[in-house]
Amino acid sequence: MNTTTGKTAGKKDRIVIVIVSVIAVLVVTAVAVVFLRGDPKTLEESTPAGVVQRYSSAVIEGDTAAAKSYLTEDAQARCSGYYGTMEASRIVLVSTTERAESATVKVSIVNSYSGGPFGPSETQMEDAFSLVKVNGRWMIDQAPYPLMNCGGTPVKR
Repeated sequence: MNTTTGKTAGKKDRIVIVIVSVIAVLVVTAVAVVFLRGDPKTLEESTPAGVVQRYSSAVIEGDTAAAKSYLTEDAQARCSGYYGTMEASRIVLVSTTERAESATVKVSIVNSYSGGPFGPSETQMEDAFSLVKVNGRWMIDQAPYPLMNCGGTPVKR
């Protein structure tokens, strides 16, 4: 029996075991990151981004009363219901510009569509909320049209 061949085969087996173990650890870590990232951080309601976050959540869930509570009187007067058939699946904060009495919160709105010849698809658009201070509280004066839902119909289906 050749002892050199036996040592080489044992060394190759250990290398394969180490490589497979490293790959397994990476896969488990990736899966853990995806499933354990949790809910988004709730922003302070006293900030423009926090108001937009709460308003958007209320619109997506169809909570008309909560959504309207973040709109100025002018915005409520302009509110005429949901404009299309988009299904907002994600709203991502892009930037916030805060001034003394007004603010602009830019968001990215990702819409998911089911069906189609190649299966589900997504579109993405950037738009902005305009906020003003009313009695020291940030209020939305203008919302992006996909999120201007005052009829109580949930945006996400």
